[in-house]
Amino acid sequence: MTGERDRGRGAASGGAGSDTGDAAEARGDAADDEGRVRRLDRETVDRIAAGEVVTRPARVVGELVDNALDAGASRVEIAVDGDGTDRIRVADDGRGMTRADAARAVERHATSKLAPDGDPVGVESLGFRGEALAAIAEAARLKLVTSPGDGVGTRVVVDGTAGTAAAPDETNIDVEPAGRARGTTVVVEDLFATRPARRESLAGADAEFARISSLVADYALANPSVAFSLDHDGSATLSTPGTDRTDALLAVYDRDTASRSTTVNASVDVGSNSVRVSGALAYPSVTRATRDHVRVSVNGRPVRNDRLAAAVRDGYGRLLPDGREPVAAVDVSLPPARVDPNVHPAKREVGLRDADAVADAVASVVEDALTGADLRRSADVATDLGSALDPVGEGDGSRHGAFADAEPLGVFRDLYVLVEAGDELLVIDGHAAHERVNYERLARAFDGDPVPTATLDPPATVSLSTDEAAAARAHADDLAALGFETEAFGGGTRRLRTVPAPFGRTADADAFRDALAAVSGNNSETARDARDDLLADLACHPSLKRGDFAGLADGDLRDLLDRLGECDRPYACPHGRPTVLAVDEATFAAGFGRDR
Repeated sequence: MTGERDRGRGAASGGAGSDTGDAAEARGDAADDEGRVRRLDRETVDRIAAGEVVTRPARVVGELVDNALDAGASRVEIAVDGDGTDRIRVADDGRGMTRADAARAVERHATSKLAPDGDPVGVESLGFRGEALAAIAEAARLKLVTSPGDGVGTRVVVDGTAGTAAAPDETNIDVEPAGRARGTTVVVEDLFATRPARRESLAGADAEFARISSLVADYALANPSVAFSLDHDGSATLSTPGTDRTDALLAVYDRDTASRSTTVNASVDVGSNSVRVSGALAYPSVTRATRDHVRVSVNGRPVRNDRLAAAVRDGYGRLLPDGREPVAAVDVSLPPARVDPNVHPAKREVGLRDADAVADAVASVVEDALTGADLRRSADVATDLGSALDPVGEGDGSRHGAFADAEPLGVFRDLYVLVEAGDELLVIDGHAAHERVNYERLARAFDGDPVPTATLDPPATVSLSTDEAAAARAHADDLAALGFETEAFGGGTRRLRTVPAPFGRTADADAFRDALAAVSGNNSETARDARDDLLADLACHPSLKRGDFAGLADGDLRDLLDRLGECDRPYACPHGRPTVLAVDEATFAAGFGRDR
């Protein structure tokens, strides 16, 4: 992809011993003389120290990947066993470290990324505190093998597991020669062995690996010119070629998402500075139920920034269907002096100067990119009209419910059902009405135990992103409880064998993805809220949409009215929007200047 920023950041590899690449290039040969690992002075430590604490395996992976990228790596290989407490291995082809630097790199507040009296604002590296390796080494057994490629390399072994639960920070350090090509490999084993409470606080192995997978996907999309690979228990789960963001999007998601996307690479002046926005934007026809798939990075650092993520969504504007979120990976490049990475210990939040103006620039660039893209949507309709309007339960065929005396007159704009009801003209949003019908069907079915399911024959194949696939493994039991039984089918693909019975064969990949998003990222206050939110999302998929109503006969419209009339809350869709608007005859008479 043209215009991608060179990722060569550092003159060293392996965390605290990594130098900053772009700055080092500018300093030239002098940087090689001065870029050794040095201890920060006390004033600097007090200003930047986070009291670095390794809270879970994903944090370890993130810190080690930061170090590899700071070292100018073009390839980063990550391997994880189990939940990551057993073993994490991160290898890179970066610049490596000398023996003296490698030995000092595991000390707290020893770094080559920041001058002893430096200010983190303006630092060009991903790391800068000199805390990560030391914090990891205190909680695990760490082995670092590194070489700058000009002779014998170095092995540093720090055994934080040699301590006890009462004194876990007692460590043993060994330094010896070792053979290695240019670069650094860090192996972390027995994480939290002397911290049983922290180990017990972790989620299951699949859930912890899902966090790692999502994080590595963030890095891969933020740094498309670097080749990433991720293995779990010996099986490859992610591999990017290190070419451009389209190829990274293909590796993280699937061919369909990558083929229905466009790239963006534009610069916008914000005050006296230039902001460059680059990335990959999936078309509005490719959506998800949650905002987790809007991935934002700043200067190659994956961040959680609500303002920038909202700006990306603002760029999509009204192109997105209601209640749906885009799939996008956007990197915002700013002068380092405009970014403060010292906001949060995990460095996943950053402070931006001119934050509102930067966000406006992002929204403008995204909007322009989508305006010029081919956004044609597939005309496929995954709606089973044969069963869509079947009665909810057994009946005698007589009309009943809130619309028993109403008569459908026709359809306006292929969506709005016009109905005569006494002295009123009702305008019914057909999609919203059918959503309400399906929602209450689902609610009735899910109140039963077990959930009724329908078998898909043949099973449907669903392509998932790498982090979605990891989440599907972690939450397989929860998904089965909702009626979605799946099995792995190679890479990020899963076979969908059953779906909730109210869907029948109308369920599709998006319905399963929404269920997956609900069980893996639930932020609702109660379990009941979570279920209701999920059912509301799932009800949307088999519901009649604009384009379906033209083919409905009068009898089908009558059935829709009857099914809506049976609902407990017929006048609002499950997302809270109205289903019915009413205009009484007096309104028409007044408009035409007539007495009734």
